[in-house]
Amino acid sequence: MDTIKILWVDDEIDLLKPHILFLEKKNYKVTAFNNGRDAVDAFEDGNFDIVFLDENMPGMSGLETLSEMKEKKSSTPMIMITKSEEEYIMEEAIGSKIADYLIKPVNPNQILLSLKKNLDHSRLISEKTTLDYQKEFRKIAMEMAMVNSYEDWVELYKKLIFWELELENINDQSMVEILESQKVEANAQFSKFIERNYEDWFEPKADKPVQSHTLFRELVVPELVKKDKPVLFVVIDNLRYDQWKAMESVVANHYKLEKEVPYYAILPTATQYARNAIFSGLLPIEMEKQFPQYWKNDVEDGGKNLYEAEFLTAHLKRLGLNIKQDYFKITNLTSGKKLAENFKGLKDNNLVTVVYNFVDMLSHAKTEMDVVKELASDDKAYRSLTLSWFKNSPLLEIIQQAQKLGFKLIITTDHGTINVKNPSKVIGDKNTSLNLRYKTGRSLTYEDRDVYAVRDPKKIGLPTINMSSSYIFAKNDLFLAYVNNYNHYVSYYRNTYQHGGISLEEMIVPFLVFNPK
Repeated sequence: MDTIKILWVDDEIDLLKPHILFLEKKNYKVTAFNNGRDAVDAFEDGNFDIVFLDENMPGMSGLETLSEMKEKKSSTPMIMITKSEEEYIMEEAIGSKIADYLIKPVNPNQILLSLKKNLDHSRLISEKTTLDYQKEFRKIAMEMAMVNSYEDWVELYKKLIFWELELENINDQSMVEILESQKVEANAQFSKFIERNYEDWFEPKADKPVQSHTLFRELVVPELVKKDKPVLFVVIDNLRYDQWKAMESVVANHYKLEKEVPYYAILPTATQYARNAIFSGLLPIEMEKQFPQYWKNDVEDGGKNLYEAEFLTAHLKRLGLNIKQDYFKITNLTSGKKLAENFKGLKDNNLVTVVYNFVDMLSHAKTEMDVVKELASDDKAYRSLTLSWFKNSPLLEIIQQAQKLGFKLIITTDHGTINVKNPSKVIGDKNTSLNLRYKTGRSLTYEDRDVYAVRDPKKIGLPTINMSSSYIFAKNDLFLAYVNNYNHYVSYYRNTYQHGGISLEEMIVPFLVFNPK
């Protein structure tokens, strides 16, 4: 390893000789100055790894020295050392983006700790994270073999996401690959669990999770009836739990988390079914029956999610909630900015519902645009791209406006998405639906082991196109590929983000309640 080069600036540098000797014995190279001007000149010419800087120096002060150094090389970590504990000096130093702040008298071990914290930080975290995950690996494997309830699957999935986010910042690719294999195994077990239990959840007295069609009644209405604050209800289309965890710290600047309840999206995990179910409070078969003017089946022409506002209004009426509410669907930057600009006009509402479509557009663009394929090449990149969008989006402006107006915030989604890797052959007639993660139609031929097949759709609350229609749902990371033109189909869709089938990523999705800070 190259010798670490330290620049140390202190008008009493001679008194620090023991500290410097201590560091040099540890193989650090220290260049010392007793004034800011000489130090700035040396800093510009030298290639220093870190700077220790006395705050209180005659002539050019520590803060002035810091400012000039930052202008020249802003990425070099700077440690401020001071006799003063006055708050304004701390605030000014921290505002200047120092890496650490030490109060005199400092001992050599404090200096060493600060060096390790700022220079060995990544390596130390990487080693500790790897060690911790190695310990956890066997525990997760044992839990996976025993998990047998929808609550346990939520907890296991949250644990896998926690380690995925921890491991994404370390340099040990082998650990990332091991976790990836655990996720694949978890999805295989989860698919079996859904196949065994999903149908039972639609029995009247079944022990079942909150699902798309019960979400509003069970989790949103209790917040509305409190009437202590107006509610901003945001449904970000196609938002996975890991993407939410990447965005969480940004929302935390404005809101305090009160409740987190991951819920289960219904099958198919597709917008037409799952999001309509959220707003209507009905299963798809009930929507078709009660609102034939709003519901369209897969093979019918026209938009499948054009009547969410009407579904929501009818749902609120059935629930006996006579409240002032508005619904907005944001599908582009212009409409997002317009809502952010006009949000103050909604301050007297009890409920403002916003459906935001960007994440769904992003997943579809990955299929169709090479540049997005590059930017979202894997789950880590996909999370990063989502976070970058959110930080610069009108949605964040809307959330900030809501916080200022005292709105309670609810964030959720209709379903998640999965990066599909492997094809599974399927044959169907010309009236078979086109989705890659599920198919509905008659005379479907498929690989039994690759799908969850439902021959009587009404048992899971789904309508049928005709009497002999069935549904099949792809498991794990499979996508359903037609035999005709198979090779082209496979190369086009492999490593794209799809939804509609059975996976932890698609079915277990976030629901969060926040209070304004």
